[in-house]
Amino acid sequence: MFAGVGSGCGVNVCLWCDYPDSDSNISRLQNFNACDAINRANLLYRFFGRFDCGIDFNYFIINILNFTIMGRINLLFAGKSYDTSKQAVAENQIIIGYGYLMSEERYVVYKVDNRGDSFIYRLINTKTKEFTQTDLLRPLSEKFGIGMYYNDQTPEFMDAFEVLMLYSEAEYQAREKQEARQKEQEHSEQLKIIGKERLQNLVPQDVKAVIVAELHENDSNPMTDYYGYNTTRTVILGFSTHTRDLFSELRKYAAAFEETAHLAEENEKYEHREKYTGGDGYYLGESRYSGWVVRKSKYHKDRDSIINAFALIAGEESNICVRHETTTISAAPEAVTGDFLIVDYSLKALAVFGDTRPIKDQLKTLGGRFNPKLSYENGKKAGWIFSKSKEQELRNLLTIK
Repeated sequence: MFAGVGSGCGVNVCLWCDYPDSDSNISRLQNFNACDAINRANLLYRFFGRFDCGIDFNYFIINILNFTIMGRINLLFAGKSYDTSKQAVAENQIIIGYGYLMSEERYVVYKVDNRGDSFIYRLINTKTKEFTQTDLLRPLSEKFGIGMYYNDQTPEFMDAFEVLMLYSEAEYQAREKQEARQKEQEHSEQLKIIGKERLQNLVPQDVKAVIVAELHENDSNPMTDYYGYNTTRTVILGFSTHTRDLFSELRKYAAAFEETAHLAEENEKYEHREKYTGGDGYYLGESRYSGWVVRKSKYHKDRDSIINAFALIAGEESNICVRHETTTISAAPEAVTGDFLIVDYSLKALAVFGDTRPIKDQLKTLGGRFNPKLSYENGKKAGWIFSKSKEQELRNLLTIK
């Protein structure tokens, strides 16, 4: 309950007193309820209105640490309150911005907008020449954590002509970025059209999920206790008619893509089961934060939603690595002579080692899966994995020196 706060019109109101200029037929209880509702609504609107996820992360944190009540910004941890209805700085004045680890950026005020209950300060970063704005500028003598500050002891100004030149450069840069974004958007729309056409011919009618390979780039920052990654590339490996999590299925599709072929090896360290809040579900990979991982994307409504979701990715042909099953009966391959080695790899699998590059197509035809990191003689070695049912066909193909 707030007592003695502003009414939003510059009139101080005590919640347990009659509302100013109220009708005499309205009771004190009605006055109380009306004033309380107004102040609650205004407080929530001003508080949540300050959260803008599109701005720099530093200032997103700033907005969490402060909120506005009737034109005053209150800093929760600094224990300070600032009246934003009073102008703090003038045009052409230098502003200093402090971020994480007290990183410092310099800005100049190129325009001040008066919105009646507050002032908006429009700034240009003197180094990056990027536009930004804020309604809170604090005196440097009261510096507390990250934020925007002005020197209240010895104010610093930039020459008006220099500000004009800086504004012209910043405007030109902003226009170029906007044009680049527009071109990128148009290019993306073209790729989506191409991708949809490709997927219409690839996606089965009874599809339930998509098997994809993702290249992750570590974006973690231990200094701020943040751990995450960016997905820099996605490749479509195949489609599934069910939503069950099976590592055997992921390994099958991993073998079809050169960058993930090593994940086809049955190795527990590649198998990740993160079915918990904040986890990445089931996936194959050496790390969730960097390198290639193979997973199943299964949260889609129907076939059309899958096509729409992956249209942009499929627009680039290199992002599709779907192995086509064929029933064509081909002639028996001609025998090849070379330094090959056929070994029992497991109870159900054979491995072929040697200079297999010239005959990779024949090996693929026999159902082989290439893996650059097969375990062999206490080390890792490139080779091909086959089912033991293919042993006779392999020996017919390969004539060992």
